[in-house]
Amino acid sequence: MKKIALVSHGCAKNLVDSEIMLGLLAQNGYGITLDETESDIVIVNTCAFINDAERESIHSILEMIEEGKKVIVAGCLAQKHKDELKKEIPEIAGMIGPTDIDKLIDILKEIDSDYTAQISSNPDYTYLENVERQQITVGASSYLKIADGCNYRCGYCIIPYLRGDYRSRSIEHILDEAKKLVAKGVSEIVLIAQDTTAYGIDLYGKPMLKELLEKLNEIEGLGWIRIMYAYPTMMTDDLLDAIARLDKVVKYVDIPLQHSHPDMLKAMNRPSFDYRELVNNIRKHIPNVGIRTAFIVGYPGETEEQFEHLYEFVKDMKFNKMGVFTYSREKGTPSYNMRPLVPKKIMNERQKKLMLLQQEISLEVNKSFIGKTLDCIIEGVTDDGMIIARSQYDAPEVDGVVYIKTDIPVVPGDIEQVKITDCYEYDLIGEIIS
Repeated sequence: MKKIALVSHGCAKNLVDSEIMLGLLAQNGYGITLDETESDIVIVNTCAFINDAERESIHSILEMIEEGKKVIVAGCLAQKHKDELKKEIPEIAGMIGPTDIDKLIDILKEIDSDYTAQISSNPDYTYLENVERQQITVGASSYLKIADGCNYRCGYCIIPYLRGDYRSRSIEHILDEAKKLVAKGVSEIVLIAQDTTAYGIDLYGKPMLKELLEKLNEIEGLGWIRIMYAYPTMMTDDLLDAIARLDKVVKYVDIPLQHSHPDMLKAMNRPSFDYRELVNNIRKHIPNVGIRTAFIVGYPGETEEQFEHLYEFVKDMKFNKMGVFTYSREKGTPSYNMRPLVPKKIMNERQKKLMLLQQEISLEVNKSFIGKTLDCIIEGVTDDGMIIARSQYDAPEVDGVVYIKTDIPVVPGDIEQVKITDCYEYDLIGEIIS
């Protein structure tokens, strides 16, 4: 039997899609290998969010073809550039859009005889509920996708045009998957969607994230629940109070704000109001909350005055975690034809200036933890014997870690009390309290 390998690019949502594809392959009796060199066919699940992501995905496609593999291009790049990809790389054996995963087996059946593309013009796929994910990485944490698509039309973002409008999974299906993950030994479930806070609005007529959290909180054996990708207008007092109240929900809010200046927010087609009030309200409702956010610098028309407004906002708000991205001009987005463009050099300077500021803030925040005891989830061990863990203020893959030196036996997924003894700009150092 031919062996199939899969290379996954992009975000956590894409990773879950990759794991669903692997599950579909296993369900249909295909041989799967994690080593591309052993495979006959390679599925490259691509990202097309920004130009750099596209280039990385294309590099993988070309690399696999050069190694003599039959390549199926999956994901957002296939949706965005179907015709161009086939024209420029005719060796591609098949293509499948991000919402056409259910058609993967059909493509594989035709791969030896004919090129096949399955790419929907009106994406409506949400999740293959009858397929068990084959997880690429099984550890302390696992992502759980609760919805797909997006109803917003932010000026810089291509995702709604690739994945369609917002579509929620049912509470019952999400709970079932969560219980299966816990049965496999997962301690932390990370809820993901383009906007987790809009969860349920299409299925139930109103946002239902609070109700979902309440039900997840009842699952025996589950340690932590983490919410990613919140939207500013959806952070209601009821939701904030639920995060504060539910013991398994970590006191961590990931809310990409993108900018602070009202004119920039309007230009981005983002909610334009006083984000200081929003941040202060989150902190009012959730004591000792950690807030992660993200900003874009260099959006078309961004003036020095508008950037300084953002700089002062970051300086005052002192976010626990922050990412800063330079604007990426993407064909098909509302901002593509906007002018004036900000020179790349200036974008990079603004990004660097903000990140240097955040470095100082992050060090200040981390120093405040010294002497305190934090619950930390064990992730693994370094080559020199240091235990790697994360506090509730650290999301997997994007935030810092806690380094622990101990002789106490620990197991990945265990949640231990750790006294913080020292810190770096982004990471903490501690010892387990026996």
